[in-house]
Amino acid sequence: MPKVERFEDLEVWKNARKLANMVYRVTQNERFSKDFGLKDQVRRAAVSILSNIAEGFESQSQKMFVDYLGRAKALAGELRAQLYLSLDLKYASQDEYSETNELALTCSKQLARFIQYLRTQPTSFRVNEEEVKYHVSD
Repeated sequence: MPKVERFEDLEVWKNARKLANMVYRVTQNERFSKDFGLKDQVRRAAVSILSNIAEGFESQSQKMFVDYLGRAKALAGELRAQLYLSLDLKYASQDEYSETNELALTCSKQLARFIQYLRTQPTSFRVNEEEVKYHVSD
């Protein structure tokens, strides 16, 4: 695994970002955009996936990171369920549904593998700001 220094380096975060952008595009169509409740819920789930990955990466411990990744994985499942509903209600085309659902499933699988990997690593404190100097003056 290549060295990861920022959450932006994580492939799963990059895919979650693509997914969130894709969800915003799909939910802009006329039918979908009129269902404010579902539109907002779908968007919140998509945004929360990438947000939880970032927040977990910036957390203080490996355990916390794994917990945040678990939340992100759960949200990917929530999003996939909502996408089924958007297809059933004909808010999204079959192609839009398939493409978005496939990327959500990819994120879910990446998160599962990443969680599994992190659980094999020693639990350690993660706060590290090597190049930052703090000056306190009176």
